[in-house]
Amino acid sequence: MPELTAPTLHLHSSWLEAHQEWGPGFHEDGFGLSPSDEVDSPEGFAAWVARLEVESGPEALDAGRGCTYRWITEGDRVHGGIALRHALDDHVLQYGHIGYGIRPSSRRRGLATWALGRILDEARALALDRVPVVCEVDNLASAKTVEHRGGILEGVRDTERGPVRRYWIKLL
Repeated sequence: MPELTAPTLHLHSSWLEAHQEWGPGFHEDGFGLSPSDEVDSPEGFAAWVARLEVESGPEALDAGRGCTYRWITEGDRVHGGIALRHALDDHVLQYGHIGYGIRPSSRRRGLATWALGRILDEARALALDRVPVVCEVDNLASAKTVEHRGGILEGVRDTERGPVRRYWIKLL
C-alpha cells in the first residue's frame, strides 16, 4: 500500500534513485527541490530535508506561508513527491497550491491520483475552499489526474516554464 511520508534521511538512497531516474527539471515539483540544493552527499541531503522540515513546521504553517511536503512511498521505495503550498500568493496563483510528480518507472499505477486525493484531504483540513493546480499543456496524464479529482479547467496560461493548464478544485 502506498503512503504519504514526510521527508526523511533514511530514504536518501531510494530518493536519489528516483531523482536520477527523472533527471533534472521542474517535473520534480512535489519534492520542493531548488536549483541550489545539493542532495547527493549525506550532508547536503540532510540540509535539504532540514529546510523542508522548517517549511513544513508549525511556525510556518501557523503563519500561513508554509508548505506540506510528502513523499509517495511503498516500503523503502520512493515513487514521487507531492507538496501542498498553504499561502495564496503570486507563486501559488502561477504554479498552483499543489505540485506533484511520479518517477517514470512508477507511472500508470494510479499513484498520482491517489496522492492528490490524500493531499486534498489535508487542504480541506486547512479550511481551504478551493485550490489551483497547474500542469504543463502537453502533460495529458497529469491533466486527467487533476480532472479525476474534480479539477475544472480555467484555461491555459503562459509562465516562466512555458504554457500550463490551470485548474481549480473546489474543496468545501
